[in-house]
Amino acid sequence: MIAEVIINRTAKKLNRTFDYQIPTNLDGIIFVGSKVLVPFGKSGKLEEAFVVGLKEKSNYKNEIKEIAKLEEQLKDEQIALATWMAKRYFCNISDCIKLMLTPGTRTQNREKRIQDKTINCVYLKKEVEEIEWDLAIGKIKSEKQKKIIEFVKDNEGVTIPEIEMMTDTSRAIVNTLRKNGYLEIIEQKMERNPLDRKDVEKIKNTEKVEKHKLTEEQEIAYQEIAQKMEERSYQSFLLYGITGSGKTEVYLQLIEKAWEKKRTAILLVPEISLTPQMLDRFIARFGKEEIAVLHSKLSMGERHDEWERIRKRKAKIVIGARSAIFAPMEEIGIIIIDEEHDNSYKSEANPRYDAKEVAKKIAKQNNCPLVLGSATPDLRTYYWAKQEEKKENQMLLLTKRANQSSLPKVQIVDLKQELINGNHSMLSMDLYTAIEKNLKEKRQTILFLNRRGYSTFIMCRNCGYTVKCKNCNISMTYHSYEKKLKCHYCGYEENLVTICPACHSDKIRYFGTGTQKLEQEIQKQFPMAKTIRMDIDTVTKKNSHEYILDRFKNEALDILIGTQMVVKGHHFPNVTLVGVMAADSSLNMDDYRANERTFQILTQVAGRAGREKLEGKVIIQCYNPENFTIQCAKEQNYEKFYETEITLRKQLKYPPFCDIIVVNFNSLSETEIRRCK
Repeated sequence: MIAEVIINRTAKKLNRTFDYQIPTNLDGIIFVGSKVLVPFGKSGKLEEAFVVGLKEKSNYKNEIKEIAKLEEQLKDEQIALATWMAKRYFCNISDCIKLMLTPGTRTQNREKRIQDKTINCVYLKKEVEEIEWDLAIGKIKSEKQKKIIEFVKDNEGVTIPEIEMMTDTSRAIVNTLRKNGYLEIIEQKMERNPLDRKDVEKIKNTEKVEKHKLTEEQEIAYQEIAQKMEERSYQSFLLYGITGSGKTEVYLQLIEKAWEKKRTAILLVPEISLTPQMLDRFIARFGKEEIAVLHSKLSMGERHDEWERIRKRKAKIVIGARSAIFAPMEEIGIIIIDEEHDNSYKSEANPRYDAKEVAKKIAKQNNCPLVLGSATPDLRTYYWAKQEEKKENQMLLLTKRANQSSLPKVQIVDLKQELINGNHSMLSMDLYTAIEKNLKEKRQTILFLNRRGYSTFIMCRNCGYTVKCKNCNISMTYHSYEKKLKCHYCGYEENLVTICPACHSDKIRYFGTGTQKLEQEIQKQFPMAKTIRMDIDTVTKKNSHEYILDRFKNEALDILIGTQMVVKGHHFPNVTLVGVMAADSSLNMDDYRANERTFQILTQVAGRAGREKLEGKVIIQCYNPENFTIQCAKEQNYEKFYETEITLRKQLKYPPFCDIIVVNFNSLSETEIRRCK
């Protein structure tokens, strides 16, 4: 039998199949999807390869080399998915296959691969009766040795550190008993489970374990999706629900239904939404043994062991970021993508795939529904859901908050007027007063500064004018080394502006205030307030994300300052005030989706306030209060924003009315690049 293999290399000339003979000892156990080692090239060096086809004969006339070793087995569906991805995203099949391999085994250097984590466990080596006889006749005289033997007899499989701690003895005494034949130390594999440190009982005391009674809207959405689960048929749903409408409870009950049907579930969330609070809700409902978690903050060893737990069917529910869609799940009953509008579902590294498209393909392979959930859907998703003739996504609506609480009141503050009034602080007078009131009433506050505000752009502080491309109507970016303004879409550039073309003011400024500066300002104006900051600089250490959020919730800190990390997936009952700093800074991104992303983030951040019985308030500070995006966010009116933005997209021929393709040319020589034109 001949195997057609793809060599695990990125070179384009190797993006084809090579024929190898399947040796007798591997006949019948190598299938499509096998990862194997094969001798390749003149040197005969062993290379990783993936079997993508089997056939009886080869058309190759010379001698065919044999496969050297079988390493790992993928499923036919995974190979089919990789083949589809390679065509869809113009990349090597091997690059796509690697996404589906166990983490830690995807490296060519075999010495650096993740090894099993082991632990030394202590057991009795002699029979209990024999040991008791030796104790009775005084053969074992040391009291500490007797203490260890008694402890191990009742706790076989205990570790040496546990023996030392519980018996107040030393490792040397354990070794003496081992030398004398009473104990044996066996090396055992230990799974690195990121949820091990979770206290399930504590979680169950703080999170509601039982199912919530669904509202009428939730019940309709649940039944529509559950029907497709019963039929075992594919259908894509857009679950469009306002913040606090109870989308997560619908997810929980759908996953529970899949569980009852002996099927598995995948829940994708943006990396920054994979919060401890969200995980705790699932642990409280299903227990931590049934859940596997996959995200970038895990060590390679933890990712390796979680993948293996999934592959061995020990975990029935996978919760993770983008790459979790490739987890080796079988019998998938439902795939859910929360915050489906989030841009992190698109990979910026090779292969540049869209996890939503991949999820759709996998859902079709498994004949299961795909649920796309959001309070602010991607305009393209929403557009296709509204097309009656196509019905690519079936729309399901949640228009009310699940706990009957009202949406927060939103106030817009004009920062231009603040400057006229002589206030040069980062805080408007209204926001300052609101924070002061919250501190007196022992309520909590979240202050949000858009992470993307660090990108330098130019704005007139007198009238709010920003320089935009005359061709694309997109904010231009300042390049300091050339002192030029450039459009990153069409390449148009112009000289640096020093006088505002609109009002002729010289109050032209470069914007890029960060969260650290905001924190210093808050500490200066409210020295008694207990503050904490959450941004890329403060969450570098493992579990620091969870540590910050736990402190804010459990230590009753007054003010949480942060970037987009603070606006998604959090439920703090005592947060009654949200302040948004320079809300229109994100309108000045060099991206046609700037309006959409600004609306999404403002709506999401506003949803953090007043989620329980307490009334919530949101103060949006901006330089362009009349901007339609800001106004729609104030009204929490997605439909109004959609109608305005989709009309603009149609006029300018932006997606969904076209496809945008970016072609990059890279070379060490500028001359070579120019030849590509």
